Amino acid sequence: MPDGLKKRSVDIDGHRTSVSIEAPFWDALREIAETRKLSVNQLIAEIDKHRAGNLSSAIRVYVLRAFKN
Repeated sequence: MPDGLKKRSVDIDGHRTSVSIEAPFWDALREIAETRKLSVNQLIAEIDKHRAGNLSSAIRVYVLRAFKN
């Protein structure tokens, strides 16, 4: 299934972790990062600094808000 969960390793401020989100969210995250002239890791680090819940959920909410605005 192309839209299933995709697990990726990411580096957040020197700390390696893995994130599982659906493929369309990875695609959207890359698009947002390119628009902002950031790497995906930099964007995820920024999201991580402002999150309250788990990182995967914070990424999904960030992407949703970015596309709604």
